[in-house]
Amino acid sequence: MNTLDKFNLNRNEAILMIIDIQERLASAMKFREQVIRRSNTLISTATYLGIPIIVTEQYPKGLGKTVPDISSNILKALTFEKTTFSGCTEEVAAALKQLGKRKIIVTGMETHVCVFQTVRDLLAGGYQVFVVGDAVCSRTKENYLNGITLMSLMGAVIINTETVFFDLIKKANTAEFRELYPLIK
Repeated sequence: MNTLDKFNLNRNEAILMIIDIQERLASAMKFREQVIRRSNTLISTATYLGIPIIVTEQYPKGLGKTVPDISSNILKALTFEKTTFSGCTEEVAAALKQLGKRKIIVTGMETHVCVFQTVRDLLAGGYQVFVVGDAVCSRTKENYLNGITLMSLMGAVIINTETVFFDLIKKANTAEFRELYPLIK
């Protein structure tokens, strides 16, 4: 395998994973609007390109469901409730195996807890992980930076929404580019 493959997103190998962007959790996040907006850009792109979407919800009885601004944008997604901080529950692991794709694009909350533990478990499972740095957040900047640093050190690619978008699209002279480009304007 080419060593640069780790940095190459291909729509046929990708899954978008949205971690715990829930009502009560989001209300505590300073950058929630950015995370929701960037996640929605990726959800719309994934939906258009036929990329599967997995959503996790941490204890929804206590933290609420996925925020309406996200859930209303998802036409089809595999949604899993969890009480573990990692989103790699047995059910999620089975869904990932069934989908048979190796590159996971991750957004969500909180960077240093559920996102971090999910990414660690995905990497341990042999997945290539792309953490969208402008689509994850924590309550504090310090915790956000710590989570991003740890995930990078573990081998995750820290990326941004526009880089994901352009890497999945690959070409500018296509109908899909013209259709999707307004998402990032």
